Amino acid sequence: MPPFGPSQISYIDNVARSGAVKKGLTALRNQPSVRVYSPAVETPHRLRVVEAFRSIFYAPPFVAIHGGHFAAEGLDVTMTTAPRSAATVDALLGGQADLALSGLMRSFDLADRGATRLVHFAAVNDRNGFFLLGREPRSRFSWSDLVGRTVISFGGAPTPWLCMQAVLRRHGVDPARVTFVRDLSGPDAVVAFRARKAAFIELGPPAVDQLIDDGTGYLLASMGDATGAVPFSSLMTTPEILEREREVLVRFVRGLYRAQRWMAASGPSAIAAVLAPAFPDVDPGILARAVARYFRQSTWATDPVLTRTGFDALQSILLAAGFIKRSHRFEDLVDTDIARQAVQTI
Repeated sequence: MPPFGPSQISYIDNVARSGAVKKGLTALRNQPSVRVYSPAVETPHRLRVVEAFRSIFYAPPFVAIHGGHFAAEGLDVTMTTAPRSAATVDALLGGQADLALSGLMRSFDLADRGATRLVHFAAVNDRNGFFLLGREPRSRFSWSDLVGRTVISFGGAPTPWLCMQAVLRRHGVDPARVTFVRDLSGPDAVVAFRARKAAFIELGPPAVDQLIDDGTGYLLASMGDATGAVPFSSLMTTPEILEREREVLVRFVRGLYRAQRWMAASGPSAIAAVLAPAFPDVDPGILARAVARYFRQSTWATDPVLTRTGFDALQSILLAAGFIKRSHRFEDLVDTDIARQAVQTI
């Protein structure tokens, strides 16, 4: 299957009917250095993006889709969800996807094993997007409260667990003194917590708000605040696509950056309204609260350029947990040229 081939689900017809594309094109035409897509004479370029899981955490690309920012760049971008988070790598290597929205730890893992190199080129999240809930409210929560207790961890990817270990060590708690359940799916984790199988649970929205709303759980800590700034999620692709389709990728990242700028300027209510079509099964009130929580803690990257500082911080977490055995060069796993070019042409 060729890269950037046809995809099954298309959003461009929907956004083209709205005013978002017209606004985006008007803004672009005011910048003579930017090549402007003309829908009257050009066919949109199709890009297939696979995500590790569907989450409000991944808001920026969805805002770029439903806000018309990708369409203004002449791109028809589709998002599909992998059957398991590690399958994002399989989709890229197998040609079922052109880009993957996933954690940088995937590329660290591949590099550590001497496997195929996958390169990250655009930042999406600057912080951990998970939260710790307890069965009881605690006005003065301490990480030592977890000692001797059972915590249900997010089982869909290793990064939340690796960050939890780093946070515990930072607060003087040996992770070995906490019992972690790590093999449950998201729905099964919620069922287990409701059944009182654990005193704490780490998860993301909308389950966070659902448990809070029905009185089953109480929010104790933001793992984003506790972990600190790390490049938690970003866009990655193969070196071959990175080299062959650089012009297309610059357009993609420019659309993403325009969405990031719009999000920073517009605020939670506007973001939630644009995201609604991507999360039709999420209660609007829960969606709004989840967006507001992420917005307050600066979860989403405000520009697409991945930084060496964030890379080093994440690498330290992975090394300390034994997830990787050796250090890796920023330049081997990250390409910043595409994002910098996109930012410079806005």
